[in-house]
Amino acid sequence: MNIGSFIASEKETYGIFFDNYAQSVTDDFKNKYNSLREVVEKKILPLMYENALKTSKLKHSQIKFLPPIINPTKIICIGMNYRKPYPIDGQSMSNPKNIILFGKNSEAMLAHLGSLEIPFGDAADTFDYEGEIAIVIGATARNVSVSNAHNFILGFSAFNDGSVRDWQSHSIHAGKNFSGSGSWGPWITPVEDLIDPSDLELTVCLNGKVVQNASIKDMIFSVQEQISYISSIMTLNPGDVIATGSPDGTGASFSPKRFLRTGDELEIHVSNVGSLKNFI
Repeated sequence: MNIGSFIASEKETYGIFFDNYAQSVTDDFKNKYNSLREVVEKKILPLMYENALKTSKLKHSQIKFLPPIINPTKIICIGMNYRKPYPIDGQSMSNPKNIILFGKNSEAMLAHLGSLEIPFGDAADTFDYEGEIAIVIGATARNVSVSNAHNFILGFSAFNDGSVRDWQSHSIHAGKNFSGSGSWGPWITPVEDLIDPSDLELTVCLNGKVVQNASIKDMIFSVQEQISYISSIMTLNPGDVIATGSPDGTGASFSPKRFLRTGDELEIHVSNVGSLKNFI
């Protein structure tokens, strides 16, 4: 069962998702365990499933999606994690020798069906999408080995690392953290519900046209290597999000470049997980 957060009857809640409907935990359960992150921290997902399955089914049209974990302690992004077959601004891009990290603020991230915010002023001219596969951490991870890293994965989601390219060129943090420029969701698919987590495929469509397509196997640094590396620097907490990098096909890679404009529709699909849709 997919898990995530949403608003129902004007109340913020969380629960389980199916293709056409969601079920919230009860008010009593929500009062005892305030957020989905707390449920993950306390390792009581089976108890949450049991509780939510007893409540009414809500059509997706009856709820407002929220980022699956509304209060992660960290959102960490991986840069340059797919091979780039094209030159960028006339320069060929070689594979990085080390994992590249940067952080994302929660304020930058919207949910499924949210309207991405066109940046103010000149920043609007280079507003780009980056479809990615996101990992959500399920247990505290510190100095974990590559071989053991899979044990710290809660599940997977779809992620849009919205980027303002001109700002990114002089400040990664600025270019990656415009308010309402990114999104993730619509939910988290727990790793135990996936037949083969090593076989996920990412497909990104802009206005119905495929612009990005890659397999998780195409990454330069694997999911396990990313978790191990990050945990050697900092503690990964339950509910933390790692965006694993974006493949060829972003707007900056086209000639002429094709950045996001008002009225665009962006859909990021992760196979066997779900589709994240946003409007510009």
